[in-house]
Amino acid sequence: MLIKSFAKINLGIEILGKRDDGYHEIRTLFQTVNLFDLLAFFPHDRNAIILRGNDTAIPWNGSNLIYKAAALLKKRCGIQKGVEIHVTKKIPAGKGLGGGSSNAAITLLALNEFWKVGLEKDTLRDLGAILGADVPYFFEGGLCLGQGKGEDLFVQEDLGLRQCVLALPSVSVSTVSVYKRVPATLTSRNKDSKIIKFLDSRDLGFLENDLEEIVFRTHPQIKAIKNLIQEQGSELTLMSGSGSAVFGLFRQRKKAERTLRMLTKEHAAVLVTTLSRTDYWKKMRTGV
Repeated sequence: MLIKSFAKINLGIEILGKRDDGYHEIRTLFQTVNLFDLLAFFPHDRNAIILRGNDTAIPWNGSNLIYKAAALLKKRCGIQKGVEIHVTKKIPAGKGLGGGSSNAAITLLALNEFWKVGLEKDTLRDLGAILGADVPYFFEGGLCLGQGKGEDLFVQEDLGLRQCVLALPSVSVSTVSVYKRVPATLTSRNKDSKIIKFLDSRDLGFLENDLEEIVFRTHPQIKAIKNLIQEQGSELTLMSGSGSAVFGLFRQRKKAERTLRMLTKEHAAVLVTTLSRTDYWKKMRTGV
């Protein structure tokens, strides 16, 4: 079985406060984009999980979310079968694009079918939430409002097709370290929500990422990339998640292509598109 595992961008993040469990309460908008890893699932003679991947910077062992997802499903459902999983990575790690979370969700979806477990999507989503706050989103795709730690999802009407220029700086940013540096004064709880304003108006200009200034202080090159994309007339330019990827959304492909050419003089970058919820599920298996 072959299946695509798509990346996401965050069209805004608002920090609402510190939770009793140590995490931060957030409000965010998730959006899938047409950048994907390819996961291949093969039966294995032994009752074991064998994981291999092409990116040597990623640990392909029990610490990987793919392995954890497979092990969780085996344990919860008493599966006495083995699987070998091969991963072709295109979504870079440490960029705020949700590659690991996407891989975990797709593994649960694929093995549910591969092992003929028969769990409903809501049950799989609950299992995904055990693995990580972003994992449940990848059981929906398209445009979703995320609250809580990001796992409380509210499906939204699709944004509409946008060209998405993704800048991929060589530096990786630790999500844990960024959230540790969130100041107590950074809270949107007593402010009007820019995300809610966007949902009411569909004006992308409202959207912001509260984590940007924290990251920009230690990685000014990421801010410089954002400025460069903005200067090309993007509808919205933000750092995705906790970084380090920066995206720019364009209606016109020519503008996006021109921005891509400028970026690739100094940085790794790709041009992709946003994915509607329908296209997300359709393309997951298309062409594989």
